[in-house]
Amino acid sequence: MTHATSNQQPWEFWGTDLVDLFFAPTQQPDPRTTQDADLARTFNFVPGLKELLMLRQVHALEHATVWVLSSRAKPYAVADSTTPLPDNERLGGMSTDRGFYLYGNVDVTELSRAVQVALRRITAGEWDLAVHPRCGTNLSVGMLLTAGLAVSAAVILPRGPIEQMLGLGIAAATAAHLTPDFGSLAQRYVTTAIPFNLAIDRIETSQDPFGRPAHFIQVRWKEG
Repeated sequence: MTHATSNQQPWEFWGTDLVDLFFAPTQQPDPRTTQDADLARTFNFVPGLKELLMLRQVHALEHATVWVLSSRAKPYAVADSTTPLPDNERLGGMSTDRGFYLYGNVDVTELSRAVQVALRRITAGEWDLAVHPRCGTNLSVGMLLTAGLAVSAAVILPRGPIEQMLGLGIAAATAAHLTPDFGSLAQRYVTTAIPFNLAIDRIETSQDPFGRPAHFIQVRWKEG
């Protein structure tokens, strides 16, 4: 793992080369373990900054935990560069700045182990665990893309109803094609961060509004 040094070039941003960021978006930059802690200390006068930083880290830990639990449900599945990680669609989650809810029928002992494994793996370099295809970020990105492309098509194309309907269909199809990649980028660089500053406090068993089993994994902030 590399760290930012004092001879960092002007075009580099928190250890990330902007050229790599835009032209090799599938490769996540090497984050500094103290990055969020440094930001929280430097800009502690900004209201809600620490909570925002913590929420992004919790979000990544939530995704990593779902991946670990899904892999344990399919112990013989092997992920490599061409095989996606197994995904248990019966599991879901919701992140807060104090921890995350895990929805699904999971034994609390297994969940406790999975959270610890997820935290260890993602902070050790398995940063792809922070991105999940069923994340709500993808839905939001898809809606924004659809709306933007639909408005653009409506402005560019002739005003006739056939042309407008054709443009709307093309916009929807294009947005559906682009959403997975753009959603993944949004997760990597906006809505998640590697949880270097999180420690697991406890796990509470509860239920969701429909009476289904749920757990709340409470975390605390620790300095990097």
